[in-house]
Amino acid sequence: MPTVISTWKFSLAAAQTAWQLLQAGRPALDAVEEGVVVCEDDPQVQSVGYGGLPDASGHVTLDASIMDHDGRCGAVACLSRCRNPIRVARRVMERTPHILLVGHGADDFARQQGFPEIDLLTPAAAEKFAAWKRDQSSAPPSHDTIGLLALDASGRLAGACSTSGSAFKLPGRVGDSPIIGAGLYVDGRIGAASATGLGEEALRIAGSAMVVEQMARGDEPKQAIASVLQRIRAKEIDMCFIALRADGVAAGLSLRSATRFQYVVAQDSKIQLVDSDALDQFLDAPPGPR
Repeated sequence: MPTVISTWKFSLAAAQTAWQLLQAGRPALDAVEEGVVVCEDDPQVQSVGYGGLPDASGHVTLDASIMDHDGRCGAVACLSRCRNPIRVARRVMERTPHILLVGHGADDFARQQGFPEIDLLTPAAAEKFAAWKRDQSSAPPSHDTIGLLALDASGRLAGACSTSGSAFKLPGRVGDSPIIGAGLYVDGRIGAASATGLGEEALRIAGSAMVVEQMARGDEPKQAIASVLQRIRAKEIDMCFIALRADGVAAGLSLRSATRFQYVVAQDSKIQLVDSDALDQFLDAPPGPR
């Protein structure tokens, strides 16, 4: 059955857009792209797209990836002049023999494809950067990726992931979001997964691909996430995953309850915001359907 799942409360409008497209008969790939664009265009979301917080030099750079049920994928990293990296990532997938373009090459490609160039640094983001520069001992704001997974009426899966990365990161830093297998992974026969949290850790364990692999081994989606999170259980980090199995079963799980991870699920003509369990809560729950 058609299903959408996305990370964090701020993705509610994105999930609604993706859901409406699925209800209209559009393919999952279109749904995830258009859903993520809604979030990228919202300057109030300071961890994705236009309005994202800059790196330590004051420049905003964006990362994104997209993948379909056939394993086709495209990604961009350190894109600095286009507000919709997910659209550029899809062009990389469909119009080049490559998977990932970065930095100036990604900017040049976006320009060649006709995407307008803009200054990504909003006044609100500039103010936060200035405050951080005055007191760099303060912790940077949290950085939350949007991951959006969809299953359409024809049984096709797709996923998309987009972020402005860690606030005030070192220039050139790339996290997991544009890396296929880390921030996003889709296998049309099995399921899809996306990560949010400390990108370096998702890279280190190929997190999203591992979640899908656990589903291939027979785990329910939430159990698959738990199996991967247990690999990093001892680390004091922030990490969450969402997963969508090819039959429409969806789940999310966080490593720690302090993260207060929420995700959006659209299915059966309703859209709901779900408070995620943390790993320890899930493992301590009595046996039964999960």
